[in-house]
Amino acid sequence: MSDPFQASESYYQGELSAGVERFLEPRRDTCPWCGSTDLSIRLRTTDLIQRKPGRFTLEQCQTCQHIFQNPRLTPAGLDFYYRDFYDGLGRQMAEGAFNAAGRSYRGRIEMLRAFTTPKAWLDVGAGYGHFCQRAREVWPNTVFAGLDLSVSVEEAQRRGWIDRSYRGEFVALADELAGHYDVVSMHHYLEHTREPFDELDTAAKILPSGGYLLIELPDPQSLLGRIFGRWWMPWFQPQHQHLIPVNNLVQALANRGFSSVSIEHGAAHQYVDLFLSLLLVLIAIAPDPSLPWSKTTPARWRQLRHATVWSAGRPLLLIAYLLDQLVGRVIRRTRGGNTYRVLARKDS
Repeated sequence: MSDPFQASESYYQGELSAGVERFLEPRRDTCPWCGSTDLSIRLRTTDLIQRKPGRFTLEQCQTCQHIFQNPRLTPAGLDFYYRDFYDGLGRQMAEGAFNAAGRSYRGRIEMLRAFTTPKAWLDVGAGYGHFCQRAREVWPNTVFAGLDLSVSVEEAQRRGWIDRSYRGEFVALADELAGHYDVVSMHHYLEHTREPFDELDTAAKILPSGGYLLIELPDPQSLLGRIFGRWWMPWFQPQHQHLIPVNNLVQALANRGFSSVSIEHGAAHQYVDLFLSLLLVLIAIAPDPSLPWSKTTPARWRQLRHATVWSAGRPLLLIAYLLDQLVGRVIRRTRGGNTYRVLARKDS
């Protein structure tokens, strides 16, 4: 049987030898949201999570405040940076994050429950189906489907956490999906897409009149993003292509025949900022020495540094987690959280 780690190492060494600069498109000089040319640099950073090589820039439109990756990754670049993140070598970490999101799952469920009982729900960007599993506990008679580019969505169906899986691009599957679902959700999905307007157009196409679209996104207007700078996890480079202010999203939905019936800020806040920022710092100081794209120093030194830093860092992570719980309770009473949710009903 072949060694998957050795196969990954061979892949990465081949890709890296050709250079990662080829994964970026030419820089654009207009805002992809409103077309303005009044742009400024908001952030320059690297891949702080997996530590894959490359440098990335987020620019902000001074007209509409939209923040976007510029230059953005090519499709091949997205393949490179997504590889081994949600599956493969990164599967265990990804599933751990999904399992820890129970508060967010409950908030999404409660938001929708005030307005409707779903008959058939499509979760776009469903991953392994953790959210649908939790929602099924509330609505056992609802048909849940998941859509994702990754093999994870097929695993979700094998687990019985969704009733049907679609593997592919949401926009490309529009005709197949149209008319089958009365609720569509996009939880931390839209910011990953190359063309968010196309995704919203597709949601409008497949939902019937009276159907609901539930969107949850990181809030780029959060004060926490300025406080933590490049160490604020929701910047999430290079995967996040667009950081969308809530007013921009509400207007884009209205342009497509949706009324925003509920918007949550503080209630959508995720209690993770201190913990995740510290996590990124520890990764920067002592990245995992076993990763096939990070072999830059002698193995023994990498292993010793990693073991020492993480032994000292684990108690600090626990303290950061506890502080997040205290600070989060305060933030939930404000509009300053790291996340927002919009529930919109299709009127026409």
